[in-house]
Amino acid sequence: MIARILALIGLVTLTTGAAAVAAEDSGWVSLFDGKTLAGWKASEHAGSFKVVDGMIAADGDRSHLFYVGSGPQASFKNFELKAEVLARPGANSGVFFHTAFQAEGWPAQGFEVQIDHTQPRHGSYLEMKKTGSLYGVRNVYKQLIQDNEWFTMTISVRAKRVMIRLNDTLVVDYVEPDAPLTLPGKEGRVLSRGTFALQCHDPASQVLFKSLRVKPLPDDLPTDSTAPAPALVDNVYASILKLADANFPLVDFHIHLKGGLTLAEALALSRQTGINYGIAINGGVGFPITNDAGIEAFYNNMKGAPVFIGMQAEGREWPTLFTPAAVAKFDYVFTDGMTIFDHRGQRARLWMKDEVEIPDKQVFMDHLTDTIVGILNNEPIDIYVNPTFIPDVIAAEYDALWTPTRLDRIIQAAAKNGVAVEISSRYRLPKAPFIRAAKQAGVKFTFGTNNGDHNLGRDEYSLQIAQQCGLTWEDMWMPKPEGQKPIQVKKAAK
Repeated sequence: MIARILALIGLVTLTTGAAAVAAEDSGWVSLFDGKTLAGWKASEHAGSFKVVDGMIAADGDRSHLFYVGSGPQASFKNFELKAEVLARPGANSGVFFHTAFQAEGWPAQGFEVQIDHTQPRHGSYLEMKKTGSLYGVRNVYKQLIQDNEWFTMTISVRAKRVMIRLNDTLVVDYVEPDAPLTLPGKEGRVLSRGTFALQCHDPASQVLFKSLRVKPLPDDLPTDSTAPAPALVDNVYASILKLADANFPLVDFHIHLKGGLTLAEALALSRQTGINYGIAINGGVGFPITNDAGIEAFYNNMKGAPVFIGMQAEGREWPTLFTPAAVAKFDYVFTDGMTIFDHRGQRARLWMKDEVEIPDKQVFMDHLTDTIVGILNNEPIDIYVNPTFIPDVIAAEYDALWTPTRLDRIIQAAAKNGVAVEISSRYRLPKAPFIRAAKQAGVKFTFGTNNGDHNLGRDEYSLQIAQQCGLTWEDMWMPKPEGQKPIQVKKAAK
C-alpha cells in the first residue's frame, strides 16, 4: 500500500489504475497491510474503523471505509476479491464493489454483498437479507454462517456475471441483463467499475476483516461461457426485483426433488430467478420416509446445502411415526388436508378420484373444515399448504362450497395456533378474499410451488396475489429458531 514497501518486493503498478499494492502469488494482491489503514479512506465517523491485532475492526456509528490506494481512487471492473470476515452476534455489515467514495450516507453507486447472520429487529425493521446476499438483487434468506466464526467471502465479477461464495459454497450467480432494470433511487446499482468499501452499519454491529485480497482481471474479459442465461426481464422479473429490494423474503418452501429434478438443478434455478427454495421430503405412511432413520438420511444428504429443508407430513397419523427430536432437524414442517379419514372412516386422498366419495356436498365440506381445524389445533406444523383444496368432482362449486363461515373457521384456527398459510402457485389457492381476511387476522403466509416434476416456474400466482393483497415482508413467515419450533413447543395429538 505504500510505494516504498511495494518496491522492496518488486511489484509493478496495477493496470487497473489502482494504487500499487502488495503482490502475492498467482496475481493476487493485498489491499490491507495488517498494520494501518493506509490506502483506505473513511466517510462519516471515521473512528468507527480501527486496526486491531492485524484486523480491520468495524465498530461504531455508521461509516464506510473505501479503498482509494495511495493516489487516484482505485478502479476495478473485473476481479476476484477474497475477504476473511468474522461477525459478532447481531452484527450487520457489508462489502461494496463498483462503488465510489462519498462523504456520508449509504453508498449510492455499486452493489453491496451483505454480512448479517443474526441481526435482531431494529425498531420496526427486521432485516431479512442474510450473509452472502447481493443486496436487494439476489438475496440469501437462510443463515449459512455462525456468529463469531471466521469465513471466507469471495466476490467474482466477470463482465456481466457476479458470483458470491461463502467459504466454498456458491450462493449467488447473477448475470445482469443487457438492459438492466433498476428501481427508483437505485439507478447506481448496475455493473460498471469502481472501488471497494467496508461497512460499519451501527454501534451494535461489530465485524472484523482480515486478509483482504484482490485478483484484478482484464477489463475486456467476456462473460464466462459457463454462465447461466440472464433471467427474462418481464413483469415477473420486475416483481421479484421490487420485492427483493423491499426486504420481502422471496422463499418457496414447497419444492420437491421429483420428476428428475436434482438439488444442483434446483439451486441453479433459484440463483437465476432470485427465489430461494425450501426442499421438502414427504413423510408418512406410504411415503419416502416413515421413521427417524429416514429423516436422518435425508438430513445428512441435504446438510450444508444453501436451502431450507423441510418435511411434508402426510396423513393424520404422521406424528406417531417420528420422534420430536428427529422432526426438529427440519427447518419446518408442513401438511395439508388432502389426506383425511372420510365419512366412512376410510383413509382418503382427495386428489385421487377413485378414493373420493361425496354423497352429500355440504356434509363433506363440514367434515373437511372440521378436519382442517383439527389439524391446525393439534398437529405441530409450521405451514398449512394446498389451502382450500377440494376434489375435482366438486371444484366447479368452489366459491359456493367455501362459505365465509367455513373459511373464517380455518383463518381463526391458523391465527390462534401461529400456523402460516401457503399461497399455492400450483393450485392458485387460496383466493384473494381469503388472503385479505387472513392478513387482517394476523396470519402469516408462504409461497409454494408443490411441483410434480422438474418444472418449477417462478411462483407467478404467489407473486400476483401478494401484490394484489398488499402483502409486505411483515406478512411473511420464516422458520423458527431452534427451541421455538412447533414440534418442540406444541404437544401433538395422538
